[in-house]
Amino acid sequence: MGQFARRIGWKGGALAAVLALVLVVFGTSMVFGSATIEEETRFVIPSGSTLTSVANKLEDEGLVSSGRGFLLRAKLLGGSRPIQAGEFLLAPDMGQGDILAAFQSGDVIRRFITIPEGMPSILVWERLMAEDKLTGEIPVPVEGSVLPDTYDFEAGEARTAVLARMQVAMQNYLAEAWPKRVPGIAVDNVRDAVILASIVEKETGQPSERRMVAGLYSNRVKKGMFLQADPTIIYPITKGKPLGRRIRQSEIAAINDYNTYSMAGLPKGPITNPGRESIAAVLNPAKTDALYMVADGSGGHEFNVDYAAHQRAVDKWYALRRQKGEM
Repeated sequence: MGQFARRIGWKGGALAAVLALVLVVFGTSMVFGSATIEEETRFVIPSGSTLTSVANKLEDEGLVSSGRGFLLRAKLLGGSRPIQAGEFLLAPDMGQGDILAAFQSGDVIRRFITIPEGMPSILVWERLMAEDKLTGEIPVPVEGSVLPDTYDFEAGEARTAVLARMQVAMQNYLAEAWPKRVPGIAVDNVRDAVILASIVEKETGQPSERRMVAGLYSNRVKKGMFLQADPTIIYPITKGKPLGRRIRQSEIAAINDYNTYSMAGLPKGPITNPGRESIAAVLNPAKTDALYMVADGSGGHEFNVDYAAHQRAVDKWYALRRQKGEM
């Protein structure tokens, strides 16, 4: 056994010595070829690629002089770490060893896709489908299931994987936020919290108003009032896309599972994907007696407790719109 091991060791040492001599005499470029990157180049390794297929792809794309040489160098000098799938940025000053090291490190180019707060699922679907670096088909996600945020992805990644991360992020945030709710809020389950938060999200563009708007609608829910939220009229018509015109009287009177002008309580589901702040506002709304609000012309709203004061605020808003030629 000892003699066999010594024989193998001697042969291995001899092979290494011969290889070293060849490299000294002929140089690495003669044996393995060389990198031929002329400018910064994006190189994609598809999932499931072998070292051989990657070496051939490098040669086909003119990034190394010899795919066989790159493969030989990788097997003899490249260590045991496997190459990673993804998109890599190759620079002109990189040699073959640098290229292999990049592939082994998994230092891939990260791309980003942003889902703004209040983007409905139909637009989330359109944004994901429009990203040509993603692959595969996805259905329109369930409304309220996506957490608005910026997500990174790799070229060639499946849309299903990216969407799953968005939905897991929402699940994780709700699991963290729900136990922190204050006592006595208007909803008693996570789903209703998301529904109410989706209304808050669509009803104000002012972050400073979110808790006040949440407090107002919470009061209406508790009293069994009609919420009378305009976005709930629009959602069954467009699935959350902009209506592009004024709401018609027939649409205000329409009876369906979303229109809160024709029914009391919450709609049957969310009307958009609410962000963290709108959800947090529902779970900890402002302490207010307000039941009414109307736009004040500044991008915000005037809030009132009684209907008479609210009607005066409405008259001011209409006068302002007439002054601007909007009515």
